[in-house]
Parts: sequence; structure tokens; C-alpha cells
Amino acid sequence: MATVAVVFAPGCEEVEGLTVVDVLRRMGIDTKMVGLEGMKVPGAHGIELTCDEVLGDQLLDYDVVAFPGGRGGAEKLRDNDQLMKIMQKRQKAGKWDAAMCAAPIALARYGVLDGHDYTCFPGFDQQISKEVPTARFHEDITVVDVAGKVITSRGPATALAYAYQIAEILGYDTKQIKHEMLYDYLAKEI
Repeated sequence: MATVAVVFAPGCEEVEGLTVVDVLRRMGIDTKMVGLEGMKVPGAHGIELTCDEVLGDQLLDYDVVAFPGGRGGAEKLRDNDQLMKIMQKRQKAGKWDAAMCAAPIALARYGVLDGHDYTCFPGFDQQISKEVPTARFHEDITVVDVAGKVITSRGPATALAYAYQIAEILGYDTKQIKHEMLYDYLAKEI
């Protein structure tokens, strides 16, 4: 069975992280909430999140490690040297990583976006392009860079697409869950 870790940092965009956890758990994918600094994480909008684990080397074992955005949370992810070392080891091991909204700034600092395609919340691409000029920004809802094993997405409204993309990269068929959650209806109506 596939395993996914969603890393929550104080100031994270709650809907982005919880949507991934919800969708993947509905699909039967073993998904853990990992606190960057502890088991209790205050989100950007006053929602306290209770995680399953705290950051450690166990992240090396997950099939995908995913980051929600939110400026404050993304900056904490970016600035955490322990997490950076773990994510760099994951990249060298050929593991998939994912980040959405502002969180690709963390992947940029870690060197994970070097020479790869990505997307992010509008404006953060300018910051990333200064740090990693070889990274290629796209305005798509989600971007998958197969060579770099990186999945990225834009912001709160794209959290479902991001979650489904993670599941699909892991080899899961998302057609049924998209129908059950009315995503197919939403995609057709917008």
C-alpha cells in the first residue's frame, strides 16, 4: 500500500493540507499528518490541527511527502534545515515530493526545483525564479514534473486537484472518488 506524509507547519493553509489527507484516506491510502514542530499545529485561520507524528527521518520511508501552503507555514517549511536535509535525501533516492500554494518556496531552497517544471500561488514564482533560475513556472492547476518527481499546485481552490494528482502518481484510479465527491460535476460546471 502507498504511503503519504503531509507536513503541517504553524501558519499553514488548513484546507490545502486537510483536503489531501481527507481525499487520500477516503481512497484507502495510508496518509499521516506530520507536525513540523510538534503534534499540535496552529493553522493560518485559527484551526488547531492534531498530527499523527512529528518531523523525523521517518519521512524518508514515505512514497510521497506533501506540503500545504500558507505563507507563514511555507516559510517555516523553507527555513527548517532538518526538513531540508530529509527532502534532499528523498530527492536523491528518487522519491516523489509535492508542494502547493506558497510551499514550492521550500522546494526551491532545498534545490528540488532546479531544472524542473512547477506551479505555485501567483507571485511566489517571482521569488522562486530569483532563487532557482532554472526552474520553469507554469500557470496550470497542477504540474507534474516526472523527471524531478515533483507535484505542485496553485492554491486553496486547487487542493482537490492536487490531492487527486498525488493519488494518480501513486497509481490509483481517481475516477470513482471524483464522482463521489462531485468533482466531475464541479469541473464540468465551472
